[in-house]
Parts: sequence; C-alpha cells; structure tokens
Amino acid sequence: MTTNAHAHHTAGPVEHAGTDTHAGHVGHIQHGGTHADHAEHGGAHAGHEGHAAHGGAHAGHGAGLPGGLQITQDGYTLDLDTTIADPGRIDFRFRILGPDGTAVTEFDAIHDRELHLIVARRELTGFWHVHPRREADGTWVIQLDLPEAGAYRVFTDIAPRALGRTITLGADLAIAGHYAPQPVPAVNRATEVDGYEVAVDGELRAEGDLLTLTVRRDGEPVTDLQPYLAAFGHLVILRAGDLAYVHVHPNGEPGDGITPAGPEITFHTAVPGPGTYRLFLDFKHHDVVRTAAFTLTTQHAPEHHH
Repeated sequence: MTTNAHAHHTAGPVEHAGTDTHAGHVGHIQHGGTHADHAEHGGAHAGHEGHAAHGGAHAGHGAGLPGGLQITQDGYTLDLDTTIADPGRIDFRFRILGPDGTAVTEFDAIHDRELHLIVARRELTGFWHVHPRREADGTWVIQLDLPEAGAYRVFTDIAPRALGRTITLGADLAIAGHYAPQPVPAVNRATEVDGYEVAVDGELRAEGDLLTLTVRRDGEPVTDLQPYLAAFGHLVILRAGDLAYVHVHPNGEPGDGITPAGPEITFHTAVPGPGTYRLFLDFKHHDVVRTAAFTLTTQHAPEHHH
C-alpha cells in the first residue's frame, strides 16, 4: 500500500450496493443495501430487555460531558488494534474493555445491533456508519474503506449489559499520507443525494427542540420510506472542533400506527452548547440506505429581560 493521498472524491454519491462497509464523502453516501436496519436511539426504545431507556437527559452522562469525547468512560474503554493505517481498504479491529480490563462480550441491543460504529473525518466532510462483526473473544472486525489521508474519529455506540445504559466512546484514527485540511462544510438546510432532496427545519438548541427532516424525490414527497434500524431515519450530530457526539431521538417508530413513512422525519435533539454542528441523516428507500448531510449553527440561548 502506498501512503500517498488517493484521488479526491467528488461530491457525488458513491454506489455501494450490498456492502456493509459503505463509504461516504461530502455527506453523499450510498450505504450498502445489506446495511442492517437500525434507528437512532428513540425514547420509544425502552423495550429491549435489560436495556435502559434512552432518556432526554442522555447528554448528561459521563461527568456532564457530551458523548464520544473520551476513550474511557464509566469503566469501559475503546481499544483500537491500530491508530494509524494506510489509505484504502483496511481490516479494522478493536475491543471494548470492561472495568476488569478484559474484552466485553455481553451487550444489550441498540436498534437491532449490539454496536454501531461511526467513522467521521475530523472536518466532518466524510461519514461512515457501519456494523462490525463480534468474534467470540470480544474482538470487533470490519473492513473499512477510507480512501483519503487525514485525521479521523471513530465512535462506538454501545450498551454494555453490566452497565445497563448507553455510552458513546471515541478515539482518533490517522490515515497516512499527504493531508490537506478542509473547512467544515458551509451552513446548509437542504441537500441533494441521488436525486433525493432533503431539507431540515428547526433549530439546534441546548434546551432541546424538534428537528424535522423532509425527504422528496424529483420534487415529490417520499411517503414510503423503509424502516432503518427500527425507525424511518437515523440522525447523528457531531460538533465541529471537538466532535462531541449528540444523541438524537426520533419521534415514534414504524408500526406504531401513527408514525408516517415520510416525507417528514422528526427528531428531538438537544446540543451541548454553542457551535457549528454537522448532521448526518441515514434514510432507506427502495432497499438502499442513503445519507444526507447538513451544517447548522447554534448560539447561546438569549437572556430573558424583564
């Protein structure tokens, strides 16, 4: 493998039909068709046995810090096999170490999966959401295709059974080669991916608010979205500058008799403070998962004057 930077990806979508290691750049990611269906942590997901409900106070765990900023939290550690790799396809391996220092093998499911792996470029211009395979000894394995040199952050969304709730651990990963840092993409409330137009309404607020994402295709509302990990959309929000990981809760879930299959997907979200945030929405239609990306900012809450 060479360590020179691979050809720069265009802003267009990349087809990855049928692979679990879908790649994505500039927020235009076509996740593989076999990408298992999962939804972001909905408050309605208290139903998993032994799985603590993801409450609105989710951001308050870990000594008041947002998720994803620490390799170790609450006794659990994200242990990467390697923190440096060459560009291209890599056999990515890691373990979650428990309080006793051994690899954890008992997890409660979060949206049909024991572990969600999120990989993002530090500038938030690339995003991958994949599901590794856990081997018997607790090692997680997946093939990642990271074609460009740069600084990356990896996140694991997990609910260790012994802990009884969800935590997000984060660690750095460097892809070797010539690295030309890019600015975080400009603020945008609408984007296009594979002929789908996706728009976001609502504001990011520390006190929490609703975000509504609307999916259209060729100008027509999409009303037959498919469940993706037990919801009609999956939203990950990362803060520029430190990559704080924001948990987002969809309102309703497929099959509840009231939640429509599009064009609107509504999420309740609270951000950890002022800043620029990058939003990545995964949605599934015609058996393909696609990702729409947005950049929003939030300000300090206005002071109330009497």
